[in-house]
Amino acid sequence: MTAMEKITYRPARDELAYTFGGRMQVAHLRSGDVLEVFTEDCFGGLVRGPGDLPSQVCRMPYLNPVSGPFFVEDAEPGDTLAIHLISITPARDWGVSSTFPHFGALTSTSHTATLQPPLEERVWVYGIDRQAGTVRFQATETDHAIDMPLEPMIGTMGVAPGGFEARSTIVPDTHGGNLDTPQLHAGTTLYLGVRVHGAMLALGDGHARQGEGEACGVGVEIATTTTLAIEVIKGVATVWPRLETDTAIMSIGCARPLEDAYRIAQHDLVSWVESLTGLETLDAYQLISQAGRAPIGNVCDPNYTVLAAVDKALLPAPATRYGGVHGRLRQSAAGMR
Repeated sequence: MTAMEKITYRPARDELAYTFGGRMQVAHLRSGDVLEVFTEDCFGGLVRGPGDLPSQVCRMPYLNPVSGPFFVEDAEPGDTLAIHLISITPARDWGVSSTFPHFGALTSTSHTATLQPPLEERVWVYGIDRQAGTVRFQATETDHAIDMPLEPMIGTMGVAPGGFEARSTIVPDTHGGNLDTPQLHAGTTLYLGVRVHGAMLALGDGHARQGEGEACGVGVEIATTTTLAIEVIKGVATVWPRLETDTAIMSIGCARPLEDAYRIAQHDLVSWVESLTGLETLDAYQLISQAGRAPIGNVCDPNYTVLAAVDKALLPAPATRYGGVHGRLRQSAAGMR
């Protein structure tokens, strides 16, 4: 890995992207670089108060913008791009959430049509206290209010899909995209398989916090200043997105119906554990069955997201994951502070 160089990028509004693939790069990165990037919220900063109903101030398909794409030198199909999240800081002292007609887990949609009225469109504004580390919920119909922990995450991060495709940033799939998992927070490394020359990394859709499953389809949406470090892992393919923290490894499955996303994640984690530890397939399957976790990312997007996770401490003397890149990037990033 080369010495780390820090690059700062803040997009103009007309530079925001709404697809993975089909876009020219906005900057070049090299393996080992650190990127500090401003990301806009999923509404493009247009929803600021209860009167700013998304259906009135936003316009499809201009939702869920990402910053990028960033061309990563020496990244080729068949490689893996490791992205270590160093920090995610809310760029404003407020965030917003909403309910939408015909969107979310608890309403009819165009694909699950029922004879019932759509949900009311409503906006909640959350105060963010960065110093106290809290996010304040205020009910709209009563006086109930509560402070919850500020747990910033990136909802959407991905690379360009292969096959000359351009995919909407709202869609999660093998290339990453709108994963919407609270596990994508500072201290986590995301592994994405490279599918085109240069990888074409992009990210956005920050959340101040989000419950697992993102039931209403909208987290506490925020603009962020996000700092990350990257490394290209040559000659190692990654089919589905994977995560690593100091204590756990996780595989991500994206599909509909929900059980297929679950199966993808479980299958990938069992295979990963088998290759890391030398455990036989059914032994690995049994261990994951008894020790694993299955947090849900979202149940609202065009594909649902489910994770399969297991603590590293429960695995038998595993080989280093991707050559130890998580620990290497974490240590190097810490040295830059």
